[in-house]
Amino acid sequence: MENTYIALLRGINVSGQKKIKMADLRLVLKENGLKNVKTYIQSGNIIFDSDLVDRNKLEEIMSSSILEHFGFHVPALILQKGDVEQILKANAFLSEAEEDKLYYVLLKNVPKEELVEQFNQLQVETERFWITDTCVYLFCKNGYGRAKLNNNFVEKKLKVEATTRNHKTMLKLLEMASS
Repeated sequence: MENTYIALLRGINVSGQKKIKMADLRLVLKENGLKNVKTYIQSGNIIFDSDLVDRNKLEEIMSSSILEHFGFHVPALILQKGDVEQILKANAFLSEAEEDKLYYVLLKNVPKEELVEQFNQLQVETERFWITDTCVYLFCKNGYGRAKLNNNFVEKKLKVEATTRNHKTMLKLLEMASS
């Protein structure tokens, strides 16, 4: 039985770094055993099917395929449709913020409690956040472009790999995984 997965790659096609054409990426992933591979925009959002259930193994297949074919390491985070549904449903900012101000910093591992406590002491006038085991929910009043609480900042403070997506992308990935 095949499962549908959503893979989020970190840091490709950003500011001319780690360039990958999505058609090439789809081909490489199909060659490495993933099925029904679809991509959304150029920033490394992939929907695919696999009969594997071990997400770590799937992340390894994806990262090693990219390294082998494109020559650089790209962290991958694998989710299922239910994970994305849960993340979206849990967003406490949904009722008070315009959707174009909502961002999800998706965490690869659960951050240490003391680091979360330290992070929770932060105050940024134009940004609000809420941390769970899997996500840092951001409400960026001035948008993400100049946000202090960006992906690199979150990774540094919480000492975990992460990748960020906006609300529109999360909804689109859920829609694609459902069809």
